[in-house]
Amino acid sequence: MSVKIRLKRMGSKKRPFYRIVVADSRAPRDGRFITSVGTYNPLTTPKEVKFDEDAVMEWLQKGAQPSDTVRNMLQAAGVMKKYHEAKYAKK
Repeated sequence: MSVKIRLKRMGSKKRPFYRIVVADSRAPRDGRFITSVGTYNPLTTPKEVKFDEDAVMEWLQKGAQPSDTVRNMLQAAGVMKKYHEAKYAKK
């Protein structure tokens, strides 16, 4: 089972709102998911991104792969750098 961290579209027509979710890669975009780890609102200025950093780190360490968009959000927040340092730290 391949697990992805990706966006799930919510909201109404022309008013998108996204949840950052952990889901099986075979599940539909807006379908079944394992857990929700954050939100993304592109309509606010500046764009609002909130997520539980601990939960995201936990899922990354378990092998979940972020989508390209989520990866960019995590890089902007510095989470991917922390993950990389934790993964490749000298033991």
